[in-house]
Amino acid sequence: MLVSMSDKELKRLSVLQEICDQRITQSQAAQLLHISERQIRRLLQKYKAQGPSALAHAGRGQISNSKLPEELRLKCLNIVSDQLHGFGPTLAHEKLTTVHGFDLSVETLRSWMIAADLWMPRSKRLKRPYQPRYNRDCFGELIQIDGSHHDWFEGRAAKCCLLVFIDDATGKLQHLRFCESESTFDYMISTRLYVEQHGKPLAFYSDKHSVFRVNQSSKKDTKITQFGRVLSTLNIDIIFANSPQAKGRVERANRTLQDRLIKEMRLKGICSIEQANVWLPCFIEEFNQKFAKMAFNPKNLHRSITETAEELDDIFTWREPRRVTNSLTITYDKWHCCK
Repeated sequence: MLVSMSDKELKRLSVLQEICDQRITQSQAAQLLHISERQIRRLLQKYKAQGPSALAHAGRGQISNSKLPEELRLKCLNIVSDQLHGFGPTLAHEKLTTVHGFDLSVETLRSWMIAADLWMPRSKRLKRPYQPRYNRDCFGELIQIDGSHHDWFEGRAAKCCLLVFIDDATGKLQHLRFCESESTFDYMISTRLYVEQHGKPLAFYSDKHSVFRVNQSSKKDTKITQFGRVLSTLNIDIIFANSPQAKGRVERANRTLQDRLIKEMRLKGICSIEQANVWLPCFIEEFNQKFAKMAFNPKNLHRSITETAEELDDIFTWREPRRVTNSLTITYDKWHCCK
């Protein structure tokens, strides 16, 4: 007769046999199996009377007493497939219990749905493939920009936004600046600081935030944002990412900064945006020494600034569009200079 036994039961069998062969005592067997000596005597008595089959679980191969009726399983699966198509186990369980009055656990329903191919567990889902975008060859060829909203000061100051400019070829942090929000005005200030320090890159790489692109259909006649106008004047291209994964380098940099930068500011006792912006150049230098790498091509594609300070003031001036109705043209009124 074949007897199915688990590893635990097989270990008990070998230990009991050693007791019968007088190789070990009952006290030693209790320590090996982590049970009491009284339980050892019970098992030994059953083993001598019935043989190895006495150690196998009596319920193995039989239907569990707590198993729900097959009719209930079929009713639930029929409702899920007919009326709750596309529902996940949690939501389907909510509807089955509140609307249809069934009494079962969500995990039971989940196992039923998986077995009936009505739900695919997360572990078996295929991850969405993304075409890798390789680093640009030259320093200054592409600068990824993004704003990271976070509790940067850990309650010592209000939550704010960190504007991050990172080079795609080398992974160098080119510019960091704290501001209250991710606004056009703050991006214009940071861009001016960037070009005055490093020169003009070939292109910026950003998401589709309204700072960079006109997203509202009612304003499509404008065609370009204030920030886009500034870049166009400076002859800097802007490329829009279609997903966060596309601009993964700046996203990963944000995650690293939310760990390292926060702890560094805690050690320095920095408690305001003004203090942080003064100290950030020191952090950028230390960060780049640790994490920056060499570009594939050593050429620097940043272009020097040919505009005068007055011309830069004019470029980085917020302009309000004003439509002249008699000629149907658009002019601009200067409103604020971003210095």
